[in-house]
Amino acid sequence: MHLRNIDSGDWASILLIQEECYPEIEPESLGVLQSKWLLSPQSCFVVETGKQVVGYCLAHPWILGSPPSLEQVISQVEKADTLYLHDIALSAHAQGKGAGRAAVEKLLTFARQWEFDSISLVAVQGASSYWKKLGFVQEPIDKSLNTYTADACYMVFKV
Repeated sequence: MHLRNIDSGDWASILLIQEECYPEIEPESLGVLQSKWLLSPQSCFVVETGKQVVGYCLAHPWILGSPPSLEQVISQVEKADTLYLHDIALSAHAQGKGAGRAAVEKLLTFARQWEFDSISLVAVQGASSYWKKLGFVQEPIDKSLNTYTADACYMVFKV
């Protein structure tokens, strides 16, 4: 398993993995996903096994307590104070092999380098229990999460 920066040839695989991993959510468009990558390419990467992309991570600087909506094109924000983890998605070929933990460790390194005090995310499809095991804590926010699944919750990890 290898983590590397996303290149332009990875997007077809990323779209397929997104569709596989999120059956309860309308897939986000290529333009929306790429906007996260264009904002912060150093915190967006793929997981490879051999030469096959089996997962991806999209994360970018953002504002704590105000997660972007799904299908929102991302642009630079002033006074970013958290590394927002939009997505770690792993195909069935990568699950249970430590890829998720390796991706989170890489994000922690980025967060520390950029001097962010936190990594934040919106957990969906029952993933909050996974994030809790990694140290993320559910936090209330004023913003509606109605563009996500019914069980969506905002979570934060203090770096």
